[in-house]
Amino acid sequence: MTHRLTTLIPGRTFVEAPRWHDDRIWFSELYTFSVMSAREDGSDLRVEASVPAQPSGLAWLPDGRLLIVSMRDRKLLRRETDGTLVVHADLSEHVADFCNEVVVDRHGRAYVGDFGFDLDNQAPLAPGSLHRIDPDGRITQVATDLWFPNGSVITADNVFIVNETFGNRISAFDLTDDGRLVNRRVWAQFGPLPAATNFEDAAAECIVSPDGMCIDAEGALWIADLASEKLLRLREGGDVMEEISPGEMAFSSVLGGSDGKTMFICAAPNFDEAERRATTHAKILTTRVAVGTAPVGAVGQVAR
Repeated sequence: MTHRLTTLIPGRTFVEAPRWHDDRIWFSELYTFSVMSAREDGSDLRVEASVPAQPSGLAWLPDGRLLIVSMRDRKLLRRETDGTLVVHADLSEHVADFCNEVVVDRHGRAYVGDFGFDLDNQAPLAPGSLHRIDPDGRITQVATDLWFPNGSVITADNVFIVNETFGNRISAFDLTDDGRLVNRRVWAQFGPLPAATNFEDAAAECIVSPDGMCIDAEGALWIADLASEKLLRLREGGDVMEEISPGEMAFSSVLGGSDGKTMFICAAPNFDEAERRATTHAKILTTRVAVGTAPVGAVGQVAR
């Protein structure tokens, strides 16, 4: 299938964590510290929340309240029905580095990943983890030894899938009824774990460096690969069935729109923080795909 790309929302600093929810495209803009949303055609762009410590992953509780990862202070925020933000969970005593993505299961339990190392100060790479936040606020570590856990989805049959950006792999777990992640296995392996411990050399060792992801109705994953600067559609095992080349780095995507077959892509020239803060070259792109979003029952970066 030929993919024609259209710029939907231009002029942003750096955009991440796209979600399709309530007939709108939602995303975090890191360096204006904003969570934003727009209609399918890009109109009615509005700020949904301001997060001074930098927003990242987004998810919704079963009752419709929005959860936002506040990266730098390592908190998970909740937007109440009146629009106010409150702390849903404070992870600062559980992780020592930035928090990143979040996914919510059908019971309202949130799963938050952390970097695993101090990226800002170029510390040596170290594995990150996943923590579960129960509806009563209890925080439990549910997975370790994840090399930069990133985009995550939960399938309709309760498989938890997570990208490992510096692990050359995608991992999967079974999600139990009581919220544990068990039976860990490799969903796709692209190469060995990098031997280097510094950021640049480790990134160079990654054959595929998966950032954000979404899942389609056939159970295939669309991953944003930082190594090739493409979006790759994968089946379990890692076979590439389709790819999209946006002409610049893609960091994440989500399927949505009125028929579920519009892909919304977060793109920018690179992820250099100083450059992204100083410019507005990031954007939301769109294209059409043949296989639409996963059916109701799958959660994560999927319309619920």
